Amino acid sequence: MVKTAKSKPPVVMLVGAGSMGGAMLRSWIEANVIAKNSIIVDPALTPEMKAFSGDFGLSVYGHSNDIPPGSEADILIYAVKPQIAGDVLPDFEQFAKNSVNVSIMAGKSIDAIKELLGGPEKIVRVMPNLPASIGEGMSGAYATDAVSLSDRASIEILLKASGKNIWVKNEEGIDFVTAISGSGPAYFFLLTEAITEAGIDLGLEPNVAQTLARQTAIGAGALMVQDERSAAELRRAITSPGGTTDAALKVLDEGGAGLRLLILEAARMAAKRAKELSE
Repeated sequence: MVKTAKSKPPVVMLVGAGSMGGAMLRSWIEANVIAKNSIIVDPALTPEMKAFSGDFGLSVYGHSNDIPPGSEADILIYAVKPQIAGDVLPDFEQFAKNSVNVSIMAGKSIDAIKELLGGPEKIVRVMPNLPASIGEGMSGAYATDAVSLSDRASIEILLKASGKNIWVKNEEGIDFVTAISGSGPAYFFLLTEAITEAGIDLGLEPNVAQTLARQTAIGAGALMVQDERSAAELRRAITSPGGTTDAALKVLDEGGAGLRLLILEAARMAAKRAKELSE
């Protein structure tokens, strides 16, 4: 049997290792999918993350000016707040021209990123979500035509280290990903919050209502992981005609005119806002 050579992990330069950037960094280190000579740039890196990165062998710098001359990266990832992108990204123009530039900044378009970095062609926009912090994230990505299939494959490995990912056909698709999976966890948290409040209103102790609501949400999610049936099929499986669940669902979504319409409108508003932020 002929063995194929295993490709080397990419050299990554991560700009910003806060909440989301730090979560993704931790997943890359734990999965050993980045080169040990990768670089972290963050002026406010926590001591814990600094030690964690250092133990892996990564170089940590507070500013782009601190990076040794001649340093390069295969993939340059920007995980800073979009409000400060205009101040931060131009400092990385010298590295951007020879790298695949990946942005996880919400609301920053390809054109805006390209302008801030001095015109590189290889740009990828990624929209991850909060569960990436526990390895259960869902990311959507869009790449310019200049990004090769091998570049995509390398980025895919990084994204899969913290969950699952999909590629969208056009940049507008990132707005839709934002509305569904980017903002989506908040929809589930709100539903769990509402169920907790309903339990309290019925007469349960607050801690009891919260435990019931949280574990029900956790159990439902876990069931969808292990059961191949669609969400609609699972719903029907626990809804006996004339039973308690049937009575509840008639309030929530009678004829598809209740909860479904609210979620549809919410997603449309989130996508609209995402597009506005990108303009």
